[in-house]
Amino acid sequence: MKIKVNIPTSLGDIKLSQYKKFLKIQENNDDENFLQAKMIEIFCDIPLNSVMQLKYNDTNEIGSLLTKMFDGKPKLVERFKIKDIEYGFHPSLDDLSLGEYIDLDTYIGDWDNMERTMNVLYRPIEHKLKNKYSIKQYEVEGYKDVLDMPMDAVLSSIFFLWNLGLDLSQTMMSYLENKQELDLTEFLASEINGDGINQYMDSLKAILQDLNISQN
Repeated sequence: MKIKVNIPTSLGDIKLSQYKKFLKIQENNDDENFLQAKMIEIFCDIPLNSVMQLKYNDTNEIGSLLTKMFDGKPKLVERFKIKDIEYGFHPSLDDLSLGEYIDLDTYIGDWDNMERTMNVLYRPIEHKLKNKYSIKQYEVEGYKDVLDMPMDAVLSSIFFLWNLGLDLSQTMMSYLENKQELDLTEFLASEINGDGINQYMDSLKAILQDLNISQN
C-alpha cells in the first residue's frame, strides 16, 4: 500500500499552530520514535496510523528533513499571507503603544501564548505604497487569527528581536564605558535596563533553545 506524504519544503509550510501542538507533545514524552511519528503526523498533516505504515528508514529520513528546517537563522519575513489576507511586520517598533509593549513583554517567552506575541509583531496590511505599508491598529483579540501564520515568520522575528536585544546590550555597555547619552527608544524596549536587559535576553535565549526540535 502506497502512502502519499506531503513533506514541507521550508518553515513557511509549517504553521505556528502545528508547532505548538508538537511542542506540547514533546514536553510530556521522551520516546524518540513516538516523537518522530508525531512530528510527521503533525507537520505533514497525515493520520498517525498512516505514519505507522511507512517504512522505518523513510520515517527517519523524513524526520531528519523536518528537524533540519529548524537549524537555520532565517532572514526576517516582513510579509506573509493567511488565506487571502496579507500580514506585515510592525513597520515602526519604536512607536509601540503601551498595550503593544505590555503584551510583547508579557508573552515573548511563553510558547503557550506565542500567537499573542506575533499579534503585536504582525498584523493585516491596510495600505501599501511601493515598499512601504501600514498595518491595522492593534487589537488584543487579533491573536486568534495568527495561529496559522508560517513558522519562518515566527522564527525570523524571534531572531530579529534577539539581535535587537544584542544591539541594546552592546549599546548599554558602550554607554557605561563612555558615559555617553543613550536613546533607548531606538531599541524597542525603552524601559528595559540593568537586570531588565538580562531578563529580556534570557527569555529570548529560552525561546531559541525551545525551537530546537532535534531528538539527538
